[in-house]
Amino acid sequence: SQFEVDLYQHRSACQSPLDLQYREEILKLEKAGGRKNCRIFTYTDHDRFTNLEEHCQRVTDSDHEVPSYLAERMANVRRRRQDCRPIEASSLKSKIITWEPSEEFIKNNHVINTPVQTMYIMGDLGPYGKLGHREYEHVLCTIKVDGNGVMTVKPDFTGTKGPYRIELDGEKREVWKYTIENASVQVQPEEEEREQRVLRELYSRHKECLSGLVGSEFEITLPGTLRLFVNGEIVSAQGYEYDNLYVHFFLELPNHWSSPASQQLSGVTQTCATKTVGWDNVAYFCYTFTLEMFLTLGDESGDSLPQWPVLYFEVLSLDFWQRYRVEGYGSLVLPASPGLHVLTIPTWRPVELGTVAELRRFFIGGSPELEDITYVRTPAAFKGERLSRLGFRTETTGSVTFRLYCLQQSQAFLETSALRQRMRSVLDRLGGFSQQSSVYSVLEAFQRARRRMREARESLPQDLTSTSASAV
Repeated sequence: SQFEVDLYQHRSACQSPLDLQYREEILKLEKAGGRKNCRIFTYTDHDRFTNLEEHCQRVTDSDHEVPSYLAERMANVRRRRQDCRPIEASSLKSKIITWEPSEEFIKNNHVINTPVQTMYIMGDLGPYGKLGHREYEHVLCTIKVDGNGVMTVKPDFTGTKGPYRIELDGEKREVWKYTIENASVQVQPEEEEREQRVLRELYSRHKECLSGLVGSEFEITLPGTLRLFVNGEIVSAQGYEYDNLYVHFFLELPNHWSSPASQQLSGVTQTCATKTVGWDNVAYFCYTFTLEMFLTLGDESGDSLPQWPVLYFEVLSLDFWQRYRVEGYGSLVLPASPGLHVLTIPTWRPVELGTVAELRRFFIGGSPELEDITYVRTPAAFKGERLSRLGFRTETTGSVTFRLYCLQQSQAFLETSALRQRMRSVLDRLGGFSQQSSVYSVLEAFQRARRRMREARESLPQDLTSTSASAV
């Protein structure tokens, strides 16, 4: 830059061997007639500007910004090319996780310290006759190259976009426009093929290294089998009448489903007192459970739709005399798609008519219970065409919130890796579950529409609804 040319003219301004080298180059350049381009120049890692630029970066555009404690601490952490140390052969077999890190290890690894080389392409945008003033120097482009060979150009090449603009402060409000183009020579086909071959060898070695770290004990499911793994949590229960709640649950596996012999398909949470949150009394359980099951379909079951496992649960309350009451029954169909699912399931309980039943429930803890909890849905032992619940009286109670992390594993997922545009769900190949899910979605949409129609009818004035009914 013109500032450096003027600075290094004086011997007293040189403070390092690099400054002395710059002075000699400037003197040779002056003898040769001076430099032709006075506007564009560069700064590199070891220049004074690079240190000031990295230490004085701001987060906001406020003139009164105060650097935070983290910014002050990180100002001295410079990502520069470090001395390369020989890598021992045993380092590739080291553990991925350091369970007991030392203080020195934490000090050296608490930040990303990838070696980086930086170059700033600058522009002296001062008026003619005033070149070399630091206030007119602006960064046009920043080029960084890390230790992995990744080059970062900021801002990006102009391409089809318009030129970049820099508006100066002052009376004239001058506007400078510039473009950034990639002037590199196109790579020859032979060199590109050689580069691809080197990359393939590098990736194969990296894959072998990862395989050595992971091992060969990864379980593979059998063909035509879907493995469903659920990490579940009973988060909370809210809206119930009594305190000291607990939840009893169990999983029902339909036909063609199985689970390992060591898998526990039922459980009971701890007793939890409620706290007032808004208008409801909420009991936070945070009870975790794990479910593992397999779906295997043979040729004889190709025409039938597979059923999905159902989680049945009941909410009970416990009083001071260790007497329990049934607060509600509910059921949950495990999600058919992998990922995180947060579900809030409403519950109900059977009731008896009359005040005596409620007094019995309050004083001695007796209340009607379901002999078979699968009666919440269609019981497994029911073989008829229609299940009548005529005369069965129930009362809506509170709700229970579940958080489910579902994982699915099947060899059918591998078959679609090469044909992602034709990817279908593995459940489609295992028995047409998509047909069943579409039927369920249509029924749910019909129920939602029916519920909205009922709510809209209830919100109308009474005289209007009676007039429409008489007209019909």
